[in-house]
Amino acid sequence: MYKDMAVELIGGFIALFIMLKLLGKVQFSQITPFDFITTLVLGNIVGDAVLEKDVGLWKIIYCIFIWGILIFIVTQLSQKFTSFRGFLEGKPTMLIYKGKILPKQLKKDNFDLNQLQHLMRQQGFFSLYEAEYVILETNGQISVLPKHDYGPPTKKDLNVKYEDTNLPIALIMDGKVVLNNLKEAGFDEEWLKHQLAKRKIKDYKKVFYAEWQKGVGLNISTF
Repeated sequence: MYKDMAVELIGGFIALFIMLKLLGKVQFSQITPFDFITTLVLGNIVGDAVLEKDVGLWKIIYCIFIWGILIFIVTQLSQKFTSFRGFLEGKPTMLIYKGKILPKQLKKDNFDLNQLQHLMRQQGFFSLYEAEYVILETNGQISVLPKHDYGPPTKKDLNVKYEDTNLPIALIMDGKVVLNNLKEAGFDEEWLKHQLAKRKIKDYKKVFYAEWQKGVGLNISTF
């Protein structure tokens, strides 16, 4: 019994993992009502099947496969037909327009003022009147365009001199050198050892994390 359950769990886990990979990251990175239902059903298929004695591994995989095909078909239709997409995912709605709160729209979306205040505080706005526009997105989050006086200044506003932006590159993680990243940064192990020696570090294993960024240099955290 326990052996069968273990096999079914492992098989279901692998099948779910493959299905998520095939469906793509976007499907589960932004949870809409449709996405929530699909993920919930996928999880329940495995959970319920494991507890049922008459359900074998192949039946679990079959159910996941059929459900995955349905999700894929619906996703493809939503990409091709905007009206279908709006029906499944919903549409963003305006909660504050030109600095004016829209009570009717809040009520329509079952959204109260406390929720709106909470979400705005999370984005750094502590008054509803600091926003020029607030949009309720399909995943339940809000996007805020602040009024001119409350918007953060940009580098252009501050006349900051333009500089190229460079991504940091991890060279050592958990005591192990990331050789591909080291090569991408244009260095070799001799250079890295020399840099570590400057800081009296003799072994990679003593380095928890090391990161290099052009214009900043090498930053190191030890265990």
